[in-house]
Amino acid sequence: METERPNPDALLAEVNAAATRARRGRLKIFFGASAGVGKTYAMLIAAREQMRAGTDVVIGLLETHGRAETAALVEDLPQLPPLMLDVQGTPVKEFDLDAALARRPTLLLVDELAHTNAPGARHPKRWQDVDELLAAGIDVYTTLNVQHIESLNDVVGQITGVRVNETLPDTFFESADEVELIDLPPDELLGRLRAGKVYVPQQVERALANFFQKGNLIALREMALRQTADRVDAQMREYRDAKSIAPVWAAGERIVVGIGPDHHGEQRVRAAKRLADAIDAPWHAVYVETPRSLRLPQAERNRILGYLRLAEQLGAKTSVLSGSSVADELIAFALTNNATKLLLGPPPKWGLFRWLVGSVVDEVTARLHGVDLQIIGNANGVPGQRGFADQLARTKAHLGIDESKVRSRKQRWPGYAAAAGVCAVATALAWALFGRFEATNLVMVYLLGVLGVAYRYGRGPAVATSVLSVALFDFLFVPPYYSFAVSDSQYLLTFGVMLVVGLVISNLTASVRLQARVAQHRQLRTEALYTMTRELSRASSQDDVVAIAVRHVSTVFEAQAVVLLQGATGTIAHPTAPGIYGSFHGADLGIARWVHANRVAAGLGTHTLTGADALYLPLAAAHQVVGVLAVLPARSERLNIPEQRHLLETFAGQIASALERVQLASERALLARKSEAESVRNSLLNAISHDLRTPLAVLVGASSSLTESPESLSDAARRELSATIHDEAQRMTVLVNNLLDMARLESGSAPLSRQWSSLEELVGSVLNRLKAALADHPVHVALPPDLPLLSVDPVLIEQVLANLLENAAKYTPTGTPIDVSANSTSEGVVVEVADRGPGFPPGDEAKLFDKFYRVRTEAAQRGVGLGLAICKAIVAAHGGTITATNRMGGGAVFRFVLPAGTPPAVEAEHDSLPLAQVAR
Repeated sequence: METERPNPDALLAEVNAAATRARRGRLKIFFGASAGVGKTYAMLIAAREQMRAGTDVVIGLLETHGRAETAALVEDLPQLPPLMLDVQGTPVKEFDLDAALARRPTLLLVDELAHTNAPGARHPKRWQDVDELLAAGIDVYTTLNVQHIESLNDVVGQITGVRVNETLPDTFFESADEVELIDLPPDELLGRLRAGKVYVPQQVERALANFFQKGNLIALREMALRQTADRVDAQMREYRDAKSIAPVWAAGERIVVGIGPDHHGEQRVRAAKRLADAIDAPWHAVYVETPRSLRLPQAERNRILGYLRLAEQLGAKTSVLSGSSVADELIAFALTNNATKLLLGPPPKWGLFRWLVGSVVDEVTARLHGVDLQIIGNANGVPGQRGFADQLARTKAHLGIDESKVRSRKQRWPGYAAAAGVCAVATALAWALFGRFEATNLVMVYLLGVLGVAYRYGRGPAVATSVLSVALFDFLFVPPYYSFAVSDSQYLLTFGVMLVVGLVISNLTASVRLQARVAQHRQLRTEALYTMTRELSRASSQDDVVAIAVRHVSTVFEAQAVVLLQGATGTIAHPTAPGIYGSFHGADLGIARWVHANRVAAGLGTHTLTGADALYLPLAAAHQVVGVLAVLPARSERLNIPEQRHLLETFAGQIASALERVQLASERALLARKSEAESVRNSLLNAISHDLRTPLAVLVGASSSLTESPESLSDAARRELSATIHDEAQRMTVLVNNLLDMARLESGSAPLSRQWSSLEELVGSVLNRLKAALADHPVHVALPPDLPLLSVDPVLIEQVLANLLENAAKYTPTGTPIDVSANSTSEGVVVEVADRGPGFPPGDEAKLFDKFYRVRTEAAQRGVGLGLAICKAIVAAHGGTITATNRMGGGAVFRFVLPAGTPPAVEAEHDSLPLAQVAR
């Protein structure tokens, strides 16, 4: 093959990828079939070798699992302290990502890559921590078992009966710079297990009876070996691409079989399957679509689809390639995929035809090197007409095709009528030019007409135009005129050249036109897929995803469509909102449930339940089958076209991914809410356990003293104990009221009773109520006289002011002033409560208003931490905002803004009264 010029875009992408790899750290995974094969031990050995070579090696997090030999390798390696997280009152050790980024070693050891982090960690998964380390340029050694790879999760579950919840995306595993397989035969692993070198003795018997059965270990070992081999094969192909190595490296067998519209395709597909099974090799079935094949009858195109479906059912990967040459595309595909064997049908047996036209087999034989070419001969009797008819009938029966429905609906006569009209116009123009130009120059006029007809109407009308043009030119412009006789033999050459040129032009123009139409159709398909994918990526709910999917499938495939999802009972059911979930109301639930259970398409055009009018496709996502897509086309043959079927399957894959994404997002949101509720519950219990125990202990002690020995107490002591009981009971009442107020505000069950109120009166009322609490703090009030009235709930706003003032009194030294001020701005009325206390730590400004949050300072007082949260909820209910900042010169400032409205007009009789009296 000729050496092609490198693609500049590909080179630029490779340069950018190399630059990205250079900035990232390197990831090495110590990979094994199960626990106990020695992954962590091998990782520590490799790390110690790196440390002896001068590399800065640090252990981020590593579990020895009580293994003495592993613990011995850890002793002199530096380790980061773990991050301690509180999970439901239990301390949990996790990897400290921030400490690792701050320490920034050259090489970091992080055990158990697929681990799920505890709530409170930055990332939910440890592999995401590792990804951030790599992005920071830190090299990482880590460990992984084969059962944790996402794509193998269900297979491992079927083999072992144990479904692993902690999984790693395949893409992250594939992105590793190096994977080292740590292999151990099953018998040796079982011996280590029985010797107590894998688990503690009390867990050994349970492990042997469940996961660590010899059959399970053999299967897992094979999966690990295959996964490693596949990765090595992918690395080899990447290296060949990077080095532009064209010859095939036969490191592993890989088969490609070429199929076409002839009736021998099924034989070649089955032969390829037998060969692949015999040598245990992956195989591809490839069909090359050329401009010529696009004009094939629908029956032959349906036959091709049948071959592709058969290959898929037999385990092949199928591909539909496009190009002008079958041989070129097959050779390029074989080299790109590092194929070692190419299977083709026999070349034509007619010697002259084969010599003139050539054959794919001859061209491939001459140009393809390093790949074994095998010719699959035709079975006896198959080439006959009876064999052809039988094969075609079987294909139609499998696909559920009615011959009456596949005939072309396109009318041909307008093209030939246009050909006659164009010849008439060309003749009229040539007649006008006759006598001024040589007769041979008039040929160009007719050739121009041939070109126009070929571009507009295709090959048939263009050929007719060429023949008719030659006849008209001979009849009208070549002596003897008005006769087809030719007096000058030179014109015979002119006629021949004119006819050949016309036929060539018509053929080339029609091919270009056909390829342009094909390119346009492919662009439309790609654009439709892109548009749907883009809209699906923006959808945030299941109803949005389904509505988008049904709209696009119905439009692109001219069909009725419906997405069937699992109902409340867990089985596939009709949607409850047909207007959203689709326009196809007659979907067969029995077929849909079978498709959902077996993850296989059924119905129209398939080999299962072929009598159905609709096609049912499983919506298979990465983790589960999320539903079924039912499609009822207006013309059933449209879904039998290979391109359309593959496009529909691609649509189904994108829809499934989008549905799974919104489901996972909903589950994450639910888990987040549960986690938050659990955190709030724990915070509440931690807060009130102290604040209830203390007053209760005081109440019990004081009341028992009054009850058990009242005669021994003086009057002053009894009064003091009574006052103590009253104060502590009052404190408990405030605590309970705060909890109830917070619950009502969050549930929205506390409606606002708005009144036009004066801020001056609200402040005065609160100060009068808090005289005792504020006795040790001078309060300075600065309210301008022109403040507008506020439409607020006066009781709730007084509670905000009271909470802020009490908070200032609690957290400031005795004798320090408290300032209350307000002013009117474009945003509304701004109220400030400022003190001269210690303030609060920087960064706590937003946390101050969280429920149960209390500043840890020496001046901190008892409390649950609900006062400021209640203030925030009340202000937010009024449409305002509240913030906190440290005050210049020391202290804190709490500032809240309330929207200012337009108060109602004041009656005339009140015009002479002060504003405060009007407000009252």
